[in-house]
Amino acid sequence: MRAARFSQLMRQMPSRYLPFADAASAGLPLGRLLRLSLFQVTVGMALALTVGTLNRVMIVELGVSAWLVALMVALPVLVAPARAFTGFRSDTHRSAFGTSVPFIWTGTLVQFFGLAIMPFALLVLSGLGSVPVPSFVGQAAAALAFLMTGIGLQTAQTAGLALATDLATEETRPRVVALMYVMLLVGMVGSGVAFGVLLADFTPKILIQVVQGAAVVTLVLNGIALWKQEARDPVRAAALKSEPKPVFMDSWKRFISQSRARRFLWATGLGTAAFNMQDVVLEPYGGEILNLGVGETSLLTALLAGGSLIGFALAGRQLARGSDPLRLAAYGALCGLPAFSAVIFAAPLGTGALFRAGALLIGFGGGLFAVGTLTAAMRMEERGMVGLALGAWGAVQATASGLSIAAGGFLRDVVGSLAQAGALGQALATPSTGYSVVYHVEMLLLFVTLIAIGPLVGRGSMVPPSERKFGLAELPG
Repeated sequence: MRAARFSQLMRQMPSRYLPFADAASAGLPLGRLLRLSLFQVTVGMALALTVGTLNRVMIVELGVSAWLVALMVALPVLVAPARAFTGFRSDTHRSAFGTSVPFIWTGTLVQFFGLAIMPFALLVLSGLGSVPVPSFVGQAAAALAFLMTGIGLQTAQTAGLALATDLATEETRPRVVALMYVMLLVGMVGSGVAFGVLLADFTPKILIQVVQGAAVVTLVLNGIALWKQEARDPVRAAALKSEPKPVFMDSWKRFISQSRARRFLWATGLGTAAFNMQDVVLEPYGGEILNLGVGETSLLTALLAGGSLIGFALAGRQLARGSDPLRLAAYGALCGLPAFSAVIFAAPLGTGALFRAGALLIGFGGGLFAVGTLTAAMRMEERGMVGLALGAWGAVQATASGLSIAAGGFLRDVVGSLAQAGALGQALATPSTGYSVVYHVEMLLLFVTLIAIGPLVGRGSMVPPSERKFGLAELPG
């Protein structure tokens, strides 16, 4: 009943107030499309919580070592390469309940389980549990919580994007995926603000309530998103089971053999690593070096996502005018250079304003880069293999992100310890040295990304821009 009322409200709202009205089609009305996009809101919420808020709470309030926090946050990278296979299976799965819906719901349940046990695992990890236990118990419990959350959101996101693009027409498909990306950022911004407000006066009890509340919201919103998205068809499922099953490796070899695909995936991975290495140290940097509170540092996630949304709007306007998506990705990498410089100089200058401006610009550059590579990836996909193409792009992004996050925490701890011990000289014997090295490494990775992406810019796309409109020209900028 509520879903029907929501759809009716969306139909009655004037299209000029809805920048994504052109993403709808006869087979995928706007109300149904917006309802489906709710799964991206929960993915954004989980990312804001695990990568943003919880890493600062674990390091500053709970006293957990940065390297261990980085390892926990990076654990989902262990299953990230499987996103390509998940996308492939969502293309070819044979079930009376549809192709993608079973994967999205399974991912939702796994994500719910991870978030449900996470606050208790963190309290045990930090030694604040009511019953003393060996340290490895807390480490194992926290690892399980982060791993389950990562597996769940990656499975749900990959299958959800594949479902959205399958339901869309060939003409509206890029705009549908664009809407999904914006909803991810909306989830990150909204939840980042909410977590900052709720955790302003931090206590273990409030931590439990906030994280488990996020678990419940995930289950509810994803349930609404999936309702009646794919029709049950037992007859079709039985017929499909009699056909030969596609082989994953054959499809993967066909995809990866496309012109420039390998260089593109390398550029995507390097750029993603450059923008994400700071994820686990940005909020602790604000708390430890600039003396910002939990609420203030939690809002950094909102700043990052807000900057990404601005970059996304600008990219939409340029892509609608026929700009090369990989050129936009290169511009995003260039924007990262002054962004990380601002963050570095915020410590010696002692200014939180410069730090926040740097965070906003990091989000802006990362948004341009992500949109550019996403659009380029969509132009590489083969008909009937949307999930495989998006899964490959997502697998590279998730793997690069996880490895860079772990490396960022490791560098911060090792270099910081050496600096504090005086091994790097008296001038570098400050708490900010470990953080500064991380940001300098990210700037180096951005230069390498520009080298990798340079030969791809201006060489044409596999599908001409005139055949695949991005469809964000009316997004307010």
